[in-house]
Amino acid sequence: MSLTGSVWLVIVAAFIAANLPFVNHRWLAVGPQSNPRKPLVGRLGELILLYFLVGGLALLLERRAGQIASQGWEFYAITGTLFLTLAFPGFVYRYLLRRHG
Repeated sequence: MSLTGSVWLVIVAAFIAANLPFVNHRWLAVGPQSNPRKPLVGRLGELILLYFLVGGLALLLERRAGQIASQGWEFYAITGTLFLTLAFPGFVYRYLLRRHG
């Protein structure tokens, strides 16, 4: 896979993973749907876990492309806020647009 393809794969995977906790009621999209009201804390926990899974995918693709660059805390702060920004459409759908009734 080319470097450009790897970058787009990580961006699309991050967008899907960031919105996944907000668009379904299942735990990690594979668990049982026993309770239709998953708490916000559970959704945020899934969001953090999925952030690390997408980061692992990015690390794997970077390793395949060449040498892995070392990163400081600034990198993780920026990627974390970017991941939260990508989660905004799912959050708006779940808590602002969807009718609860």
